[in-house]
Amino acid sequence: MSIEIKAPTFPESVQDGSIATWHKKPGESVSRDELLVDIETDKVVLEVVAPADGSISEIIKDEGETVLSNEVIAKFEEGAGGAKSEPKEEKKEDASGKGSDEKSDSSEKKDSSEQKSDDGEKLLSPAARKMADENNIDHNSVPGTGKDGRVTKEDVANFLKSGGEKSEAPKSSDTSSPAKQAEVETPQGERAEKRVPMTRLRKRIAERLLEASNTTAMLTTFNEVNMGPIMELRSRYKDKFEKAHDGTRLGFMGFFVKAAAEALRRFPAVNASIDNNDVVYHGYQDIGVAVSTDKGLVVPVLRNAENMGLADIESTIRDYGLRARDGKLGIEEMTGGTFTITNGGVFGSLLSTPILNMPQSAILGMHKIQERPMAVNGEVKILPMMYLALSYDHRLLDGKEAVQFLVTIKDLLEDPARILLEI
Repeated sequence: MSIEIKAPTFPESVQDGSIATWHKKPGESVSRDELLVDIETDKVVLEVVAPADGSISEIIKDEGETVLSNEVIAKFEEGAGGAKSEPKEEKKEDASGKGSDEKSDSSEKKDSSEQKSDDGEKLLSPAARKMADENNIDHNSVPGTGKDGRVTKEDVANFLKSGGEKSEAPKSSDTSSPAKQAEVETPQGERAEKRVPMTRLRKRIAERLLEASNTTAMLTTFNEVNMGPIMELRSRYKDKFEKAHDGTRLGFMGFFVKAAAEALRRFPAVNASIDNNDVVYHGYQDIGVAVSTDKGLVVPVLRNAENMGLADIESTIRDYGLRARDGKLGIEEMTGGTFTITNGGVFGSLLSTPILNMPQSAILGMHKIQERPMAVNGEVKILPMMYLALSYDHRLLDGKEAVQFLVTIKDLLEDPARILLEI
């Protein structure tokens, strides 16, 4: 029975996607709900799984091609599978009375024939064939590590990295297709260059950052906070906290989210956004926490952060981080948000000016904790200090409100009891 494999239904905010990786090849046996392909959108990576036991009979949309919502990307044969047919052939050989040596020879010949096409050329996956053709590589010169010696896209990439020789003549002169713009290393004497197409997520990040820079009156104000009280509190209670909350560790982000939620309650304009000629004041605090991944920066949102405890905040952020790394975050978890916190300190940043996460009106930047000599009551003391940066939209927020908001966060962090007492 033939089944059409379709792209998922994209949300309204997602126009289209592109095929990122085919995890299964035509003819390869798969089980029901086994991952077939990843589709990358400008926000998340969506997974398409097998509808039943069987195999892919035809791939319609190859890696790198653009797909629309519910568009057919492959054909699937229920109950079919190349891997399951091999034992039947062995049984026929047994019934014919052939000896073990004959069966071995037959098997070797069978494997050899599967590694070559009818014209004697190695079998390549569609993505591998495209990459090889784009780089003018002789198909037979690439070692195959796939099933039955099939050459995969990774094999071609590794062949290029190892300095594999290209064939003299290109297989195709058509370079206008977007699918032709795969990763290519272009040697320039002894100085090599690599051209890599931007991912959809990276393109979307670039568009949003440019939009924020071009359409807002963005300004940044700075302050510094003594992290000593929170570090002492964390050191004193981290073991008890972890034991009481099923292994959830007590970090710094929980304190910053709680302090931001309280400060947003006191200064509702920081929690607002501009919609055309209107100002929208939100009666809730949905705080986004920026998470860095290999594919780019994503901002999952803590819904109703004002009602969350430290343990809930820390466990949710950890869960977001793990799923963001694996590309498992859903679109609904990254939409909305009334305020954002970003922590460049985990990478060693001492000071920065974060860019607004549109349409929000403010973003808080955390940085590295650095010991510095500070004047305290007429004495010089070495304290663990952190610079805080608040970027805000000056169209909506005046400097007075922005500065008071940041000072409130500073006061709450330097005396954590205020967070509990809401003073």
